Amino acid sequence: MTEAHRHGAEELCEAGLGLYARALREGRIHAEEADAAPCLVDLGLLQPDLADLRRLRPVMPAFAFHRLLRDVEDRIADERRREARLADMFESLMGIAGRYTAVADTPSVSVLNGVVRINQAIEAALAKASGELLTIQPFTGQDVGARLAASLGRDQAHLDRGGRIRTLYQHTVRHSPAVIARYEQLRGDAEARTLDEVTDRLIVVDGVVAFIPASKDRTLALEVRHPALVTFYVTVFDRFWRLATPMYPETVRQPVRNGITPRQRAIATLLVEGHTDTVIADRLGLNVRTARVHIAKLAAALGSESRAQLGYLIAASGILDQGE
Repeated sequence: MTEAHRHGAEELCEAGLGLYARALREGRIHAEEADAAPCLVDLGLLQPDLADLRRLRPVMPAFAFHRLLRDVEDRIADERRREARLADMFESLMGIAGRYTAVADTPSVSVLNGVVRINQAIEAALAKASGELLTIQPFTGQDVGARLAASLGRDQAHLDRGGRIRTLYQHTVRHSPAVIARYEQLRGDAEARTLDEVTDRLIVVDGVVAFIPASKDRTLALEVRHPALVTFYVTVFDRFWRLATPMYPETVRQPVRNGITPRQRAIATLLVEGHTDTVIADRLGLNVRTARVHIAKLAAALGSESRAQLGYLIAASGILDQGE
């Protein structure tokens, strides 16, 4: 009997009770009738009539019950034997691993499944931290407020323990009410800078553990504890940090040159590279409608009448060189 049959047979349907009662009363039934209540065959309450294989004979409940119990006992015995074999095998493996402590203790990369599990792992890492928290936070207009509110308490607790926080955002959040409110509430050594574009989300805690996304919808993440990888992430962050424009606590205004804003220059760069409006919006943390408004303003400023002409005028105008 298969596992599915065993579980299904444990629930005797009402039709099965009636059919079994008739089989007892008449001594046998046609085999096709059992299709209406296969549980009777699965439980061993009906079996083929050797004199006529087209019919089934009833089996006394006590006999069928004891036979099923023997099957259960045999399965349990098989599982216990398997358990013993696994214990012996892993005892040998643990003995081997114990002789190679350095290999056994090598930091690993762990996969975190689900937003709840990811947040729990980040909170657990921060609960033991008192050094520097580095974060890269690529935001879209829809998720800024919710994500900042969710992390405010744990970040303040980190600052209260004497920790430091450095965060990189896209330029598009410099005037976000949610971001401004966050830094007005935080008390401690917290700094923020911005860039036209940032990498995907990155969190590095005390230079010991890093968290990065492992899926586009951010329901999977990697918890990285390998020193070489964590050092690499810190180095990448520091290089971006040096290129970024201060936002908090010191605010540095981004210069407008020849009527072209820094945001429009960033859009111009991506336009010249041939990206669509959707890709441009995603990379700069804008919604598509806002990105198209800026593209229209840029086209008007340069006197462009078409998308192809706009790319040429951007290259010819020198505005990308001005942004360097």
